[in-house]
Amino acid sequence: MADVGPPIFLAAIGLVLWLAVNVTLGGISIQTIGLILFLAALVWLAVELMQARTRRATIVRDEPVVREREVY
Repeated sequence: MADVGPPIFLAAIGLVLWLAVNVTLGGISIQTIGLILFLAALVWLAVELMQARTRRATIVRDEPVVREREVY
């Protein structure tokens, strides 16, 4: 399964900063940073889900991990 925890956490932080915080520090809007974090989390989540889909479609051959020892 895809590792979707970190992108969802980042999206939650981004949404809180975007929708709930109304502060400007030194000309930088915290709302803009929240929007950027949220969009980055969405892209990250999409990449994770696409990688999980391609990993699931990969066929693995059943070969023994250890070969038999030759007896002399």
